[in-house]
Amino acid sequence: MLKNKTVLLGVSGGIAAYKCASLASSLVKAGAAVHVIMTEHACNFINPITFETLTGNKCIVDTFDRNFQHNVEHVALAKKADVFLVAPATANVMAKLAHGLADDMLTTTFLASTCPKIVAPAMNTAMYENPITQDNLEILRRYGIEVIVPASGYLACGDTGSGKMPEPEVLFAYIEKAIACEKDLAGKRVLVTAGATREAMDPVRFITNHSSGKMGFALAKECMLRGAEVTLVKAATTADVPLFVHVVPVASAADMFEAVVSRSEDMDIIIKAAAVSDYTPASVSDQKVKKKDGDLSIAMKRTQDILKYLGAHKRAGQFLCGFSMETEHMLENSKAKLARKNADMIVANNLKDDGAGFGTDTNLVTLITKDGAKPLALMGKDQVAKAVVDEILEKMQ
Repeated sequence: MLKNKTVLLGVSGGIAAYKCASLASSLVKAGAAVHVIMTEHACNFINPITFETLTGNKCIVDTFDRNFQHNVEHVALAKKADVFLVAPATANVMAKLAHGLADDMLTTTFLASTCPKIVAPAMNTAMYENPITQDNLEILRRYGIEVIVPASGYLACGDTGSGKMPEPEVLFAYIEKAIACEKDLAGKRVLVTAGATREAMDPVRFITNHSSGKMGFALAKECMLRGAEVTLVKAATTADVPLFVHVVPVASAADMFEAVVSRSEDMDIIIKAAAVSDYTPASVSDQKVKKKDGDLSIAMKRTQDILKYLGAHKRAGQFLCGFSMETEHMLENSKAKLARKNADMIVANNLKDDGAGFGTDTNLVTLITKDGAKPLALMGKDQVAKAVVDEILEKMQ
């Protein structure tokens, strides 16, 4: 995802500096070239050799150090950077960055960089909440620098409150959002459904399915990375919810229908990836479960067809994508569904195929449009999401 990208990681003198070793390692594993610039104070918390070992690049501390190749001096390094993250960003460093001071290698390179810039404040709660610090944060934001809101919790000083640097996984997500993809969905509003709806039989039991939400989450993340404003209508899931999307939690098929329909008019793209129950008990409040030949039987009724409603009320220019999970006659059934639901694309798979369907990290799908069927190879769900979004953009042109 970050192959051929260059990340500058500025580390200042805070106890949270140790977390950046894990971040640097993750960035390298994702294919990025990582260059670390440290303040002198940061060296009291973590040794530069750690970063040099993890990144394969010299860790720069001294502005006047001549023991490095000319092509990594601060101006050249600033020019090649795709993103610059300062983490942890102490109150002192943020004050210098906000007012354009450049008295060390980190601040000098930061001032020379024109790439997207991110700072992750980390300090004592009182220092973070001090009006002077808050004013400096506002100045940074005014200059287009993204400020990561610190986490709250137990701090190294013994206090409990805001000022804790987020975990490396969160910092990685901010970098990924900034540079992983071309922003070809910028300005677009996308709604994605994910997960398994639950239909209550009584206060204890419910009807559901095995959907983990992984495919829907992958699609929501892909759209977010490409610059879209994403709304994720989420039923029951077991996967991790992607960051930077607006999440609308729902439980039943009726809940999902209401959440999707009420927002559909404002959306440019709707991707219905949730596994919605086709049936719900006829009456949840007074349903009587009867025994028939030793088995439980319960009266059922069909749930509202979300995709069909969306197709019938699709506005001009709106793209509607649905999913089809079949056990037989996949192409025939999915092509019929495309026409019947007035969708623009159906992502179809056969639940009997190895590596496809619920709960897996991979999927084997065929993209079906009015122009024909495009089978994809077995691949990770994040790769499937990329292929689906690519196809949507191609069809929208």
